[in-house]
Amino acid sequence: MLGLDRGAARAAWTVLLMALLVAVLYSIRSTLVIFSVAALLAYLLSPLVELVDRWTPRRFPRNLSLAAVYLLLLALGVGAAVLLVSRVATDAGILAGKLPEYLNSSRVPAELPLPEFLQPHKEEIVAAVRSQMETGARELLPALRNIGFQVLSGLSNVVLVVLIPVLSFLFLKDGRDFRRWLLEQIDKGPSRTLVADILADINHVLAHFMRAVFILALITFAVYGTCFSIAGMPYGILLAALGGALEMIPVLGPLSAVAAILAVAVFTGFGNLLWIVILVVAYRMLIDYLVQPYLMSSGVELHPLLVIFGVLAGKVLGGVAGMFLSIPVLAILRVVYLRLRRHHAPAS
Repeated sequence: MLGLDRGAARAAWTVLLMALLVAVLYSIRSTLVIFSVAALLAYLLSPLVELVDRWTPRRFPRNLSLAAVYLLLLALGVGAAVLLVSRVATDAGILAGKLPEYLNSSRVPAELPLPEFLQPHKEEIVAAVRSQMETGARELLPALRNIGFQVLSGLSNVVLVVLIPVLSFLFLKDGRDFRRWLLEQIDKGPSRTLVADILADINHVLAHFMRAVFILALITFAVYGTCFSIAGMPYGILLAALGGALEMIPVLGPLSAVAAILAVAVFTGFGNLLWIVILVVAYRMLIDYLVQPYLMSSGVELHPLLVIFGVLAGKVLGGVAGMFLSIPVLAILRVVYLRLRRHHAPAS
């Protein structure tokens, strides 16, 4: 009588429920980040845990062997991280103290080589570059001074130090049982098969993603650290650790690391600047066009524009953790969409 169409009402109700779901997820985004990081940590550790579990005598309970291996791996990882953090914090403090001196040096950036056709505009370009460097340095200085405090504060956070490893252990221990329980809640038939296929795809993509990201970060840290040490690059360990950490943030992370490396080389008046440029460019070409496509070739196939959008959106929603988690979230959405499209496609 009021002209209310039942189909329109159903659609409006669906939109309202979706909007409510989005609002709830946004309000608990911090909790979701914690659980997501724990799940990804479990994916990273699962190959070693399963390997050791496979070789463990049958008389040992699986949970006991799992706990022993897990604790050993965490202890080794935390020990290595603490040793690295102390060196990085020391280098960051030294760089923070000398940064104003570097900025006031007349050689920055006047010694930067320019092509012949830009020589008439050298003064304007140098002034613009110096202005940008000073602005960036003013923003970077507090972060460098507080990096040690921030690391210690993070290590003292009970949520990060205790809850995430515990959740990760539970994911490793009960992940298969939870998957089995979830499938049992769905009636046998096409729907259960579809959900099982989606879960299998998600498991494959996340496992592949975490191993690829960890390998890329480790390679970047090792290559930068070795080459910078050989070349005598100032603050080499700090820059190598920064490069390895930022490798986990697609596109924008490696670009930021390269900018920081070149800026430090220029600030400090490093004599082998050309070799550093060649090293960084050659390494990025090798990683971006050979190693990364090979490691990311299974499942994580996203257009660069979508990756950049996801990283920027993730920063707004969850900061650095959101930037890192944006790629697995987009990869999950992609595999779900492909599986649903395949499921609903007409039989040929």
